[in-house]
Amino acid sequence: MPERAGKLLKVTLLKSPIGYNSRQKATVKSLGLRRIRQSVLIGDAPQIRGMIAKVSHLVTVEEVEA
Repeated sequence: MPERAGKLLKVTLLKSPIGYNSRQKATVKSLGLRRIRQSVLIGDAPQIRGMIAKVSHLVTVEEVEA
């Protein structure tokens, strides 16, 4: 895990979760995203990567150095 130390992910919501199932809506909400084109900085962790993978069709991800 040392390569992930100090890394942040910038996650941006590009598409509305309306019309997708409730689990995907809940995942977007738990990532802290509420509006289209809103971005959040989240620490890089395997759990976060898994959440992003489940809604990858709705978001974009950039790695940012902390």
